[in-house]
Amino acid sequence: MDDFHWHARTSKEVLDRLGTRAQGLSASEARRRLKDSGPNRIERNGRRSWYRILLHQLADPIVYVLLAAAVLAILIGKVTDSFVVLAVVVLNTTIGFVQEMRATKAIEALSRMVPQNATVLRNGDAKSVPAHTVVPGDVLLLQAGDQVAADVRLLEVNGLQVDEAALTGESLPVAKQEEPVADDAVIGDRHSMAFGGTLVTAGTADAVVVATGASSELGRISRLLSETEDLQTPLTRRLASLVRVISLAILVVAILIFLVGMWRDNSLLDSALAAITLAVASIPEGLPAVITIASAIGVQRMARRRAIVRHLPAVETLGSTTVICTDKTGTLTRNEMTVEALWTPDLEVEVTGIGYAPEGELRAGDQTLSPMPEQVHDLLLAGLLCNDAELECKDGRWRIVGDPTEGALVVAAGKAELDEDSTRAAFPRKDEIPFSSESQFMATLNDSGDGADMVCVKGAPEVIAGMCKGFAGGRPMAVELVHEAVETLAARGMRVLAVAMAKPLAGKVELESSGWQDELCFLGLVGMSDPPRDEAIHAVRTCQQAGVVVKMVTGDHAETARAIGQSIGLLETGGEGAQVVTGVQIEAATDAELLELVHSTNVFARVAPEHKLRLVKALQAGGQVVAMTGDGVNDAPALKRAEIGVAMGINGTAVAREASDIVLADDNFASISAAVEEGRRVYDNLSKSLAFVLPTSLGQAMIILVAVLFFPVTDGHLLMPIEPVQILWVNLVVAIALALPLALEAREPGLMKRPPRPPKEPLLSRFLVVRTFLVGALMTGGAAGLFLLEYTADLSEGAAVELARGKAQTMAVTTIILFQMLYLLNCRSLTQTFWRIGLFSNLWVYLGIGVTLVLQLAFVYLEPLNLLFHTRPLDPADWLMSAGVAFAGFLIILVEKWLWRQNGGGEQVEDGVR
Repeated sequence: MDDFHWHARTSKEVLDRLGTRAQGLSASEARRRLKDSGPNRIERNGRRSWYRILLHQLADPIVYVLLAAAVLAILIGKVTDSFVVLAVVVLNTTIGFVQEMRATKAIEALSRMVPQNATVLRNGDAKSVPAHTVVPGDVLLLQAGDQVAADVRLLEVNGLQVDEAALTGESLPVAKQEEPVADDAVIGDRHSMAFGGTLVTAGTADAVVVATGASSELGRISRLLSETEDLQTPLTRRLASLVRVISLAILVVAILIFLVGMWRDNSLLDSALAAITLAVASIPEGLPAVITIASAIGVQRMARRRAIVRHLPAVETLGSTTVICTDKTGTLTRNEMTVEALWTPDLEVEVTGIGYAPEGELRAGDQTLSPMPEQVHDLLLAGLLCNDAELECKDGRWRIVGDPTEGALVVAAGKAELDEDSTRAAFPRKDEIPFSSESQFMATLNDSGDGADMVCVKGAPEVIAGMCKGFAGGRPMAVELVHEAVETLAARGMRVLAVAMAKPLAGKVELESSGWQDELCFLGLVGMSDPPRDEAIHAVRTCQQAGVVVKMVTGDHAETARAIGQSIGLLETGGEGAQVVTGVQIEAATDAELLELVHSTNVFARVAPEHKLRLVKALQAGGQVVAMTGDGVNDAPALKRAEIGVAMGINGTAVAREASDIVLADDNFASISAAVEEGRRVYDNLSKSLAFVLPTSLGQAMIILVAVLFFPVTDGHLLMPIEPVQILWVNLVVAIALALPLALEAREPGLMKRPPRPPKEPLLSRFLVVRTFLVGALMTGGAAGLFLLEYTADLSEGAAVELARGKAQTMAVTTIILFQMLYLLNCRSLTQTFWRIGLFSNLWVYLGIGVTLVLQLAFVYLEPLNLLFHTRPLDPADWLMSAGVAFAGFLIILVEKWLWRQNGGGEQVEDGVR
């Protein structure tokens, strides 16, 4: 039945197709159909068990390397060291396990959108039944406040309005009708249908169920969600590539070291120990911890900027983002329908003051309207009286109770100093005609306060204009003038209502009769819209300056989307730059055509869930790193597919939040811009951490390599300048006390004026590779040179071999530590001098240096540590020699930075160009 377009068929055709009738099914028939169709719930398919998810986390290259390090530590007799490495494995595995378990909750959240009970007709009698027992052919009775239990075709409608924002992205409740619509109508335009999980906001209806469970729109989205794969983040891909390279290099060099050792007549044990020592030295054990902590710090900073991170790698990925696909309602706009313009035959008024707070003023050109012109006063008065919405202030925040459009009229009246409560008390309502999709207007009968009655009417401009005999003040009606004004306001993306009034009316007035229409005077038009957030306009501009393309993807109408797109700077004011692509065009486009469309278009309107998913896939096929925002059920598959899914925390559905990586606490696009900035800062600091940690591992490995190749072999034993346990000391001290302060570095100037990093750029750029080998070579030359110098000098003075080797090794380790302490200052900026970015902008660096110095003094002078690490005390001259070598390395790196900048490399702080 999927090919049968329920929305385009008459009620009779639908009932006949379903084999039912307007009085509903019998109880026995409903039971039979329940067996055939199954329960009305969203089933979860293919959910993996927890232990499979856990095993999946262990199938990771970086885990293999860490496990290898633990095994190697055990082989050399350092069981405690192996436990340290295993603790890192457990931490990383736990984080990944929790993240993947969280992802499975997205589909579970869909099932919670189906209500617990529904009212159906069984043999013509209304009956409340569990929602999961509703079947195709059941007739549902809908009223305000109900959540629709399944997809239904409407049979009889009385003023029905349905909030479909969670499903379609439509910002306002949608008026429904009984009449069929076009075959090719998208979901948002299927006004003869209501869909499961949406909310009835006004009116009543009888409707026949056409789809339940997996066959419904919610079920279709559930399938999309379950079939959508999570993509690896850029950082995850780069880390995996880096780990593979490091692993292969370690294996090759370790085998080479073993063979060279045997060739030089080392013992088998010494050759194996040298290979194992090199492997331990080469593995950056602290790197996963540095990355995790740097990301966690980013999480905390983002939380302070109203972006709650649910998936740790998302912190860095935001910094790689090249395209942000954002919803309109509530993200770029305020999600507060606001009157922006009033039109009367004699005057056009601008309404200032954005939002639901009843503050602001009415202006005609540059003049504030004081006193209020009568025609404007009557227009706002009639809009307030012909109105069921209320304005309330709770916890210092104004909000509307009722229809957002009517609420906007209440707020506009407040800006004209028409108090809601006192005005309604002065003109009490005596009768009303509710709005309906058939009549297209609402009317109220009010006491005018002087013994007569008056009628206030609002509705569709073409309907109200046709009911009126003239304008207020006795001017004859000019329908063409009204239509021209409507087109002008609609072209600005506004929703337009007309308002009319009949007063005073003598005698008894009944709204059911049409006599009062002879007295109706056309007061004017009200233009309203959901205005863009001021901060969103600035944030969009900031993203564009940062080279991040912003695209608006909404379920709203094309003209509304066009107006918002122009106001926030996504579209030009005319020509091809004002192009808006609709869901129908996306549906008709081939993959190649869509690839071209997403490249050239920034605003997409009237899109369905599968359209959003296609857009994300097309952008990714073009090499983009995509951040997708959304709040509705329809956004969930695209949120999951994008590298970064950003859900709304205030108005977002549980489904969207569960499918996302980041939740915005304030539903504000400006928070996305702030998160992108924070993501770039995190990546910068990760790069600095890599530039700091990797040379330590490389330098120690090169020291072992130099020793195996060139150091003397005495009695079959190789002279080693550093032992495995001392290597572990260096790695832990450097990673914890020195590397971690880099995660707290402040952002560098011009951060949001750089273009995004190329998605395929390796984690280790050519610049970082050169820097790593340069620092590693300097560290190797200094530490190995001082080791030989001290060892030879002590032997010449008659010291025992064991004592001479212990002191020389202590001097080598101290040189490495002091070298890294000074190199840390150079890593605060990879291309600039550290004082250029602020000498005291990160005091944690100096704390780390102080802690490291204290630890190294303990390493050198405390007897228990001497026994554990085979070290010997140093005299002041030894410290001076080690410090001199370290300072020489510090100066060489400064010169290298200067040469790099002179040759056009690095980052120009003044203009932010990388």
